[in-house]
Amino acid sequence: MRILGLDLGERTIGVAVSDALGWTAQGVTTIARSGKKQDLVELRRLIEQYQCNKVVLGLPRRTDGSEGPEAERVRKFSRTLAGVFGIPVELWDERFSTKSADQVLIGGDVSRRKRKTVIDKLAAVIILQSYLDAHSGDAEGGSGDG
Repeated sequence: MRILGLDLGERTIGVAVSDALGWTAQGVTTIARSGKKQDLVELRRLIEQYQCNKVVLGLPRRTDGSEGPEAERVRKFSRTLAGVFGIPVELWDERFSTKSADQVLIGGDVSRRKRKTVIDKLAAVIILQSYLDAHSGDAEGGSGDG
């Protein structure tokens, strides 16, 4: 069972995929958003290419755990994904994923320009890996919104 991990932004979608055993997450791509219809075409292509049967979508929360307008936008997108693709979509707390990704890239001495091109993909990896780690040993991949 492969899982697609997504970091949904206003301009881009970071994409990661799990290995077949659900142990590790690998970065796949960053989709430049160009409208809902085209976003769904790209996501369908990736779901089919990697034979994913679940999507984990990062849910932005404030540091105190509350949700703002960005979280509602992600929840709406998750409902769209579930309806269009007919596979489970789980929301996973993404607090600090982009900050963590940025720190990893800075630690790796990656230039600011290069960081901008890979940060969303790395954030998707962090979201998905966190989900996989939390559900290791769970044959179903778990449930809930993190």
